Amino acid sequence: MFPIHFDRRVALAALVLSCSVAAQAEMTFFVTSTGMGKGADLGGLAGADAHCQKLAEAAGAGGHTWRAYLSTSAADGQPAVHARERIGKGPWQNAKGVVVASDVVQLHGDNNLNKETALDERGMPVKGRGDQPNMHDILTGSQADGTAFVGAEDRTCGNWTSSTTGAAMVGHHDRVGLDDSAPARSWNTSHSSRGGCSNEALASSGGAGLFYCFAAD
Repeated sequence: MFPIHFDRRVALAALVLSCSVAAQAEMTFFVTSTGMGKGADLGGLAGADAHCQKLAEAAGAGGHTWRAYLSTSAADGQPAVHARERIGKGPWQNAKGVVVASDVVQLHGDNNLNKETALDERGMPVKGRGDQPNMHDILTGSQADGTAFVGAEDRTCGNWTSSTTGAAMVGHHDRVGLDDSAPARSWNTSHSSRGGCSNEALASSGGAGLFYCFAAD
């Protein structure tokens, strides 16, 4: 009896593991489990994309081309880059196989992105408001429609190259803020970071230098 009972448990565990691995292989969206260690200095868009790719590969989803959901402002003769235009067409699903948005329109409208679905690349929840530490501030540099801001005010920490001066627009992956206003509940444009672009500045308002990654293919 006991050997049979043990074998069934092992078989069930193996089945669960295989299903989990399969879901991660099909993953097309995640929140980074870690920042890059330099606040909002991500090495520009290229550095952020490489971080997405590295984390995805470690999770078994390296077969996709990964892009960070980040906008940059027009500067030094270069045009602005809009986050919504660099992440593909969708649909996007998390490491558990749950679809967060079917396309770009839904992503920037009535999406299914919240604390329960905005998982990291390992399928683990990201700490939000009420957890210790709060890490719900997700770097985006974007307006609600996924486009870059215009004007001279820095909302991208020098287009993701500064860990000192500047500020970064962030969203709340848990859709929770200080009140029930639209910005407080926004996943991609809640408020600017406070006190600069360092690790300490981001942490002061509930951030850890995390960002969203989407499979663009």
